[in-house]
Amino acid sequence: MAKKQENTGAELGFFGRYLTLWVALCIVIGVAVGQFLPVVPETLSQFERANVSIPVAILIWLMIYPMMLKIDFSSIVEATKKPKGLIVTCVTNWLIKPFTMYIIAAFFFKVVFSHLIPTGLADDYLAGAVLLGAAPCTAMVFVWSHLTKGDPAYTLVQVAVNDLILLVAFTPIVAFLLGITNVVVPYETLFLSVFLFIVIPLAGGYISRKYIIKHKGLDYFENVFLKKFDNVTIVGLLLTLIIIFTFQGEVILRNPLHILLIAIPLTIQTFFIFALAYGWAKAWKLPHNIASPAGMIGASNFFELAVAVAISLFGLESGATLATVVGVLVEVPVMLALVRIANRTRHWFKEPTSI
Repeated sequence: MAKKQENTGAELGFFGRYLTLWVALCIVIGVAVGQFLPVVPETLSQFERANVSIPVAILIWLMIYPMMLKIDFSSIVEATKKPKGLIVTCVTNWLIKPFTMYIIAAFFFKVVFSHLIPTGLADDYLAGAVLLGAAPCTAMVFVWSHLTKGDPAYTLVQVAVNDLILLVAFTPIVAFLLGITNVVVPYETLFLSVFLFIVIPLAGGYISRKYIIKHKGLDYFENVFLKKFDNVTIVGLLLTLIIIFTFQGEVILRNPLHILLIAIPLTIQTFFIFALAYGWAKAWKLPHNIASPAGMIGASNFFELAVAVAISLFGLESGATLATVVGVLVEVPVMLALVRIANRTRHWFKEPTSI
């Protein structure tokens, strides 16, 4: 088993083995660019629609495209016939995650940190946390699944089902937990994100796969063409971080203590949700390539949607918006830690004959 784990690490290559270091460097670079070259975020902000950055969308497309290439589209139909992984994903994300996020965040903001955070601001931070908890990941989960060798077809089905539930469940859950009735989901943000992060790379992967296999053969596609994209996902991730933190540098530098306080419950919630879904998948004897993305979808957040809703409900300078931004800050380092955990525990899982 140890030898198998070493091979997995070797397959990650130079970028993969030191990914945490590159992420930290990219965050620092992004903050520095935002502070010393403000013309960069000013220029990039002109290429934004419905709170979705088009440059970031392109980079996320580059991250997801290699995974879409690996999808044998006939396997998507088969994935829908295997309900256990979908049950883990849906129950964790919609019947558990929003409510545990509320409980954990309320405990820290209103009890543990009550002497550090004023009551009104604590309510704002709690609202931002709830918005994150009610918005499971749409795009980045493909990256985390790729890094843990998740089944790309099943991951796609899991994300698609999540997005359908999101359309009807996000608003009532947020309204219930926050006790407000004026929650308006910016559907333009939601639909544009799905189109940019799923439809375009999915179509690109399908067309590329069909064309290459038809003209070059399956062996060339699997052993030559796919290998050309080995580091594209990771490079896309690093460039995305630089852009994101180019915009967030001022917020981070202005609120260092509160960012740390907000990050603590968000991090605990992320580990808890992953452990719950991942452990449930293991108990149900699901294979690792389904268990891992099942845990990652709930642990990761659709932060574009959360930030957009926070701005529309509470304003750009609100504590709720700050909390959703901290969700972006926490997301990548914590998810990389979960990727490492998932890869190191691969040997816990056995391939069953039926799931």
